[in-house]
Amino acid sequence: MLAGRTAVITGAAQGIGLAIARTFADHGARIVIGDLDETRAKDAAASLATEAVGMACNVVSSADIERLLDSAVSVFGSLDIMVNNAGITRDATMRKMSEEQFDDVIDVHLRGCWNGTRLAAGIMRENGGGSIINLSSISAKVGFIGQTNYSAAKAGIVGLSKAAAKEVAHLGVRVNVIQPGLIRTAMTEAMPKKAWDQKMAEIPMQRAGDPEEVASVALFYASDLSSYMTGTVAEVTGGRYM
Repeated sequence: MLAGRTAVITGAAQGIGLAIARTFADHGARIVIGDLDETRAKDAAASLATEAVGMACNVVSSADIERLLDSAVSVFGSLDIMVNNAGITRDATMRKMSEEQFDDVIDVHLRGCWNGTRLAAGIMRENGGGSIINLSSISAKVGFIGQTNYSAAKAGIVGLSKAAAKEVAHLGVRVNVIQPGLIRTAMTEAMPKKAWDQKMAEIPMQRAGDPEEVASVALFYASDLSSYMTGTVAEVTGGRYM
């Protein structure tokens, strides 16, 4: 489904990002992985069943994103798919949250997504189009206690993506959003059992999702199957908060 295409994925040394990289690789894409941890990025790239490179990348830095995208073009000859996936959490109630905790989450998620979207779109628009996929969260739709920073950032990604989609649609560049719910990753499985059970009780399908189930939606958005879709938001939540 992605043969001959090049995909750049941020925060892809583990978790959902790595699952997306593996799924894209299985469908023929060449992969560029960007991650804060360069060693893990290179190891992740080496594990893929395709041509792939791993690089250090701090998405808050536009220069880092530029290097990542330039590498895709210089090494593989094109930039066809951009997945803005990198993210962090700094959970705390408003009373206890520091300005630094707020700013860090906004910077990584929202500024990072803006950097990736605008810079990727700038390349794609000159080359006939492409697909940009931005990772939001069900927290953007609902808002969770202790996540004023995260919910604000993830909601901002939706607005950013819809505005960007309108700006570049006529140039063949599509921008879509995925909002995962409770997905089994190292981060979510480390949460206290009480919190996990509470979230599970909210899911009509009565189970957590797997990273591969998010990756399959990313594959849909990256491929020609979604060729007439832009500015949309796909919830991958098991029906939670429908």
